[in-house]
Amino acid sequence: MSHPSSLRPAAPLLAPSLLSADFTRLGEELRMIETAGAQVVHVDVMDGRFVPNITIGLPVVESLRKATALPLDCHLMIVEPLRYAAEFVRAGADWVSVHQEADLHLHRTLAAIRQAGGKAGVVLNPGTPVETLVDLVGDFDFVLLMSVNPGFGGQSFIPRVLDKVKRLDALRTERGVPFFIQVDGGVSLKNAGDLVRAGADCLVAGNAVFKAADPRIAVTDLLGGMAAGRRA
Repeated sequence: MSHPSSLRPAAPLLAPSLLSADFTRLGEELRMIETAGAQVVHVDVMDGRFVPNITIGLPVVESLRKATALPLDCHLMIVEPLRYAAEFVRAGADWVSVHQEADLHLHRTLAAIRQAGGKAGVVLNPGTPVETLVDLVGDFDFVLLMSVNPGFGGQSFIPRVLDKVKRLDALRTERGVPFFIQVDGGVSLKNAGDLVRAGADCLVAGNAVFKAADPRIAVTDLLGGMAAGRRA
């Protein structure tokens, strides 16, 4: 039986990634994306071990929780995710995703996230096939497909991820489990419609939002491109 909260959103969601925001002005950046119409806030947590970069941790998530009503989507790019996954829910995360490649006991970690009250997600690197998830369907609420190699913002989109979205969409149809599909990395107006058309429900965008000449217009344009993809 599927988890009751693992329902696909009626319209595709945009989750701007704070990795590309101005860290000295996070409160203002949050308000900006909120008023522009973004529905989710993506938070990249990197430990310098699983990926070659270090970003932010629990204290920042606690502060973000006080500053926004939007769902906080914490993507844990860390080794030993079981040690911290439920802590992020307690700190205020609504969604917590962990890498299939980083976790020898993925089933246990996903259960811990759900038990703490969060939506549990599995992340797949570009080289990890979606077929590695067939025995976990029903134990996660969403899958995050990386369309760049994780660790840094501003990388180029890897086109073959479109095929992975389609295969994952076919898997949930075949199993009748309505988990949602998220894509992160190099997302822009060029590919947003195609990704949603392939089956993506939530797109993470960093530079495409925060490095745009006008981030508010960028959010509007991306949401428009995604909506067109869902209608197609």
